[in-house]
Amino acid sequence: MYSFLGGLVILILGYLIYGGIVNAIFAPDDRKTPCVQHPDGVDYVPITPGRAFLIQLLNIAGLGPIFGALTGAIWGPQVYLWIVFGTILAGAVHDYLVGMLSIRNDGASVSEITGKYLGGFMLQVMRLFSVVLLVMVGVVFMVGPAGLLALMITQGTSGAVGAGGAAATVMGYTTAEWTKILTVIILVYYFLATLLPIDKVIGKIYPVFGLCLIFMAIGIGGMTVYNHVQGTKPMIELWEGLYNMHPKADTMPIWPLMFITVACGAISGFHATQSPMMARCLTSERQGRFVFYGAMVAEGIIALIWASAGIAFYNATGGGFSTAGLLAVGGGNSTSVYQISVGLLGPIGSILALLGVVACPITSGDTAFRSARLTLADWFKIDQKGFAPRLALALPLLAAGYAISFLDYGIVWRYFSWSNQTLAMIALWAGAVYLSRNVGPAKGFIAAIPATFMSAVSVTYFCIAPECYLMLERNLAYGIGIAVAVLFAIIYLVRVYIPATKKA
Repeated sequence: MYSFLGGLVILILGYLIYGGIVNAIFAPDDRKTPCVQHPDGVDYVPITPGRAFLIQLLNIAGLGPIFGALTGAIWGPQVYLWIVFGTILAGAVHDYLVGMLSIRNDGASVSEITGKYLGGFMLQVMRLFSVVLLVMVGVVFMVGPAGLLALMITQGTSGAVGAGGAAATVMGYTTAEWTKILTVIILVYYFLATLLPIDKVIGKIYPVFGLCLIFMAIGIGGMTVYNHVQGTKPMIELWEGLYNMHPKADTMPIWPLMFITVACGAISGFHATQSPMMARCLTSERQGRFVFYGAMVAEGIIALIWASAGIAFYNATGGGFSTAGLLAVGGGNSTSVYQISVGLLGPIGSILALLGVVACPITSGDTAFRSARLTLADWFKIDQKGFAPRLALALPLLAAGYAISFLDYGIVWRYFSWSNQTLAMIALWAGAVYLSRNVGPAKGFIAAIPATFMSAVSVTYFCIAPECYLMLERNLAYGIGIAVAVLFAIIYLVRVYIPATKKA
């Protein structure tokens, strides 16, 4: 319990202290923002800071800080360290820099920002990379909530919590069949959210979903602490499990697997595709710290709550602490979220919790497809004021997403996780270049250091993960990951930092 509460305090202090340092380094000013200069009634629409914060939070807080944190918790409470310090030093810095750079580049998407600061080759790489990632995100956040809602309909009615749902039928449909039906319904909503002006759908319903999300986090976190105090489901402290607790530790090393699995709960490249949407809607640069850095800290809190809840809820009783129960249920998925929600909050409270969990992915999935449309529009210089140009880009994106939804969910998630962290790495390097050249040579290190770390994570995972097909020997993969990260750092020092120092 003390590790959990301490993590919450550090996250809040991180926003107040380190967030203030990052903000002071970037130095927001009173220049006109994109929506003030040229509002278009579709994507460049002025939005109040509070509403922008909720939209940003729901855009980025998809299944990642819930499913990813639960799965990451299988490695034990050291996941708390990655969530807390990853959020403060890497994830929030990443989201803030991309959002602020987008404001200063007329609301440009992350691919255009990267191209400006890392060159033409990276521009083309990021254009393709970000569109593919966004479609995968849309698929993950379409199938996931459909499965959760299907469980609410079938298992919630039958009372068979976590039974699998195969035998339970409602209106003649099984859980699997309800999942397919709900996937199509969610896809229709995504179609509307992708096409309509941002303040017509997203700007109106997100505050309601935001309340569900806040209720869910408070409820799950509060009951987890309460059960610990009562002694029914004890939480594990950091010092009690500071080793690889994964039941398959021999084949599932913490590095780099845990750092990839807990993607959105600590740092996520997907956020780099979302921040520009709110960058197009803020009326002052001075709102950036609250909206961009603050929303990521809030997501870190959500991830910390679910990781703590998962470890405590599935801990085997009558012996030492174990994450075998969490592994047995499959880590983060529809069933585990359903079981935790019902087990901690009961039938009525679980509805609020599940609505919050369903709202997270849906409100990230819709903006994923919207961001893909905007990225393509920036790429091919297609004006988006008219309905027909928006339709021409949205239809093929959604059709591709629906086709991918038939693939194995686990495979799509793994590719999403790796590509997610790789995009974050690239965005951080772009931020480091901007700060070194435009603010001060040493200022770039607030982005260059986490960029180097994420380079090692991404490259190592690419060398070792089965879905990437290289499957190198573990020590060799570690060596390659570290060597590539060091190489990137040297290139940054030679090509950016040293020349900037000479000019200063």
